[in-house]
Amino acid sequence: MNVLLVAIGGAIGAAARYLVGAWLSSLLGSDFPWGTFFINVTGSFLIGVVLVLVQGGALPVGARHFVAVGILGGYTTFSTYSYETLGLVSDGNLVGALLNALGQVVLSLVSVYLGVVAGRLIGGV
Repeated sequence: MNVLLVAIGGAIGAAARYLVGAWLSSLLGSDFPWGTFFINVTGSFLIGVVLVLVQGGALPVGARHFVAVGILGGYTTFSTYSYETLGLVSDGNLVGALLNALGQVVLSLVSVYLGVVAGRLIGGV
């Protein structure tokens, strides 16, 4: 059952990643990977919320498999982030590569922390 939850969640997350990435690219252009940046930061926030709510009992354990591993695993894009950062380096855009690499890591860590705080507030944990 857990494999099915992960698989269905992963399909939803991958579709969401595609749609959000395409939307942000059309909105902001493709000179910088804004879609990947946004997706990784928001995915970090959401995983913080979900895992705290599961841990505190406000969400069932199955939510960990379906939402955290499935949806958010399919939604976040670390391999894409790595490839796009390398592309910025290859294009000679060292400032963009540094902004992308450090910005996503720092903001994702801050976002997961804020997600944990939000999850604790929501779940009363």
